[in-house]
Amino acid sequence: MKRNTLLLAAFLSSTARAGTTLWSGIFNSTFTVSDFDLWSWSNQIQPYQWYIHGTGNTSEYLGLSADFKNPNDTSDTQGIRITIDGTSFWEGQTMERTEIIPQTSKNLGSGHLYYHFSLMTKSTNPPNPNFEHQIAFFESHFTEIKYGTISGSTGADNTLRWDVSQVTKWSTQLVAGNWYNFAYDIDFDAQTVGLWASNGSAPLTEVVTPISASTSTNSADWHIGELRLPNGGSDADAEDWYWSGIWIEEAPITTSVAGPGDA
Repeated sequence: MKRNTLLLAAFLSSTARAGTTLWSGIFNSTFTVSDFDLWSWSNQIQPYQWYIHGTGNTSEYLGLSADFKNPNDTSDTQGIRITIDGTSFWEGQTMERTEIIPQTSKNLGSGHLYYHFSLMTKSTNPPNPNFEHQIAFFESHFTEIKYGTISGSTGADNTLRWDVSQVTKWSTQLVAGNWYNFAYDIDFDAQTVGLWASNGSAPLTEVVTPISASTSTNSADWHIGELRLPNGGSDADAEDWYWSGIWIEEAPITTSVAGPGDA
């Protein structure tokens, strides 16, 4: 009986942490906000590109703290706060944007990959439900998280949704203080995308089986952050989104929200 129990424990551990890390956006204790400013087009250092933001100081849009991460994520020592506000207009656009992008020499657009991240909001500086937010999106928007009133609609909408080619395939109501854990299940060769999700400390489970999509990336266009459409109006108040456990792995999936470093 003891041998069987050990075998079962080993099997469960291997299924919880199964994949090989391809790119890691995990924040260790020495990473600071000022490190983002070291990146430039002439100094493309890993792990993040930092150029889509407003005219303020980096510290106005990004913050790092142990208090900003999912406490069940034991790979990160810090989480990141990504903020948009009335100054978050990039290159004269009417959209408020603050986004970081993976900087890597790895190919993030072939094979069967899982794009991991966790999100949380708070009652302080909450997102405005009257505007469409595009979150964790690719340049072609073949898949993304969205929040709020979809452009063209009216009335406040507190829905957090997952879209494939602009069509919602999964949704829930956004609750302040709750950690939403996600993994995009992207098979670039088969041209499919699915979704794994959970809350808090719960392991990821498949909530949408893979469906057909025009999956593509040049390995430098996964936008980690928020783009908010004006929806015919404006609001200068700051919105804070908290991110944790940002990393990409090759299949099979790691279902534990502890992250890639807790093996």
